[in-house]
Amino acid sequence: MSRLQLENLHLARGGHTVLEQLNGRFQDGAITALIGTNGAGKSTLIAAIMGMLTPVGGQVTCTVPKERRAWLPQQLALDLSFPMSVEELIMTGTWPSHGAFKGYCAAHYRRGREIMSRLGISQLAHRQLGELSGGQRQRALIGRTLMQEAELLLLDEPFANVDAETVDILMDTLREMAREGATLIVVLHDMEQLAQLADDVLLLAGGRGRWVNPELLIEQQGGASPRAPRLPFTLAEFSHAGTD
Repeated sequence: MSRLQLENLHLARGGHTVLEQLNGRFQDGAITALIGTNGAGKSTLIAAIMGMLTPVGGQVTCTVPKERRAWLPQQLALDLSFPMSVEELIMTGTWPSHGAFKGYCAAHYRRGREIMSRLGISQLAHRQLGELSGGQRQRALIGRTLMQEAELLLLDEPFANVDAETVDILMDTLREMAREGATLIVVLHDMEQLAQLADDVLLLAGGRGRWVNPELLIEQQGGASPRAPRLPFTLAEFSHAGTD
């Protein structure tokens, strides 16, 4: 049984329907790409999954404990003026289960060092977040989710405005998390990245959602050529697409 399921889900914002009749289950130990144009309802669905938005109808069933759910927003949501080092950010990953006002033990610091080494940012441990490049910040943010030992991870365009080396490191890290059993949902807009990463695809358009096989989607879009990386969406284009 999937740890995350949507059952006839109806979501609204400001009294206006955003998504309706949304059903399906997210695969455990797999990466699902969440795709759609701006305003299609991706952030609304994420808010519902994270328990920050109450459905108008239907329900989100999630058996992952709240302390093991993590949401990685776009970097634009990060306050770079707040004085925090890379190590301090990563250590906050212990807060959901350990508490924010308790000190860290030797095991916490040891795990933090291991995570920074894994992500290639050990030398940045005491650098302030505002001093980092976009790729370095994104590695640190992923490090926080690793510290949290997240079993459900939602990421909003994690590869936007980062260098190629960081993309490779993050992709390897996300695949490893999936192999270890985590459920990952990644907002993507790039066909090549989708081809490399996604085990499943949930397409949002016209207030509805449709599950699409990644291989079928890539075939319909003419392959994962870097010359045409962006994904154009209308629900009609995929009205006859296969579902899982």
